[in-house]
Amino acid sequence: MQAIKWREKGQFISVNGHQHFVYDSNNNKPYLVILHGYPTCSYDYHKVIPQLEQYFCVVVHDHLGFGFSDKPIEYSYTLFEQTDQALLIWQKLGVSKAIVLAHDYGTSIATELVARLGMFNQLPIEIEQLVLCNGSMHVELAQLRLIQKLLMNHWLGPLVGRLTSKRVLARNLRNIYYDENKLSSSEIDAIWAMMMHNDGKKVIAKTTQYIKQRMQHWHRWIGALQETKLKTHIVWAENDPVAVIEMADVLYQEINNSTLTVIPKSGHFPMLETPRRWTQAVIAGVLN
Repeated sequence: MQAIKWREKGQFISVNGHQHFVYDSNNNKPYLVILHGYPTCSYDYHKVIPQLEQYFCVVVHDHLGFGFSDKPIEYSYTLFEQTDQALLIWQKLGVSKAIVLAHDYGTSIATELVARLGMFNQLPIEIEQLVLCNGSMHVELAQLRLIQKLLMNHWLGPLVGRLTSKRVLARNLRNIYYDENKLSSSEIDAIWAMMMHNDGKKVIAKTTQYIKQRMQHWHRWIGALQETKLKTHIVWAENDPVAVIEMADVLYQEINNSTLTVIPKSGHFPMLETPRRWTQAVIAGVLN
């Protein structure tokens, strides 16, 4: 089973009383720390890590509420606290400077890092470069799926979470691929197993509230991107029906020191759907 094989590749690190699943290349190359998306986990990168490891020491963890990490019921799941957790994990691993790569949900954690750097001019680690991939930071442009809207609802969300099934997951994932045939049944099985780990149904609605936080803190996070001096690479799948390509164009225009690479014929999870082209774009953007 792919989920078990993936767990065997990582380790568990305790931060503030919570266990996080972490994959660490543990080599002597420059750090590339990855912030994964919603509703999946670090497994999103299982196809691309071997190529990335030729150039980087890859570190990717499951956020609280995701994958093999703890999924506490009594927890806020704010993006601010997820940022705190990420920083503490990186510190425990001895990461002092790194390239930060973020996708989907993870892009809001990345923008909170940028906001803290801009306001206080300091972080526990040095961010060398930033890579942003298919995340609805400009939430006003996002084409949210029906299930996301339902899960966000204060009353319906918990019920929808409890009724979520592997079939529902498969249908929603296929709908955000460019070519749904590239999503295998074994990958669906693995993603579902990791979502359900640690009684995951009970926190799906809670983790979905990040969309509201993007609205509430829009000026903080978009403002930080508009002011940052970090070298930023925007790597965007062109056919994403959620984080639409218009977002990439807006980000490219408003982030001063940025480059944009568009991956054609690829949907919301390009690291899974078109792994070779996505990896080449990331490596080229960072190293050139």
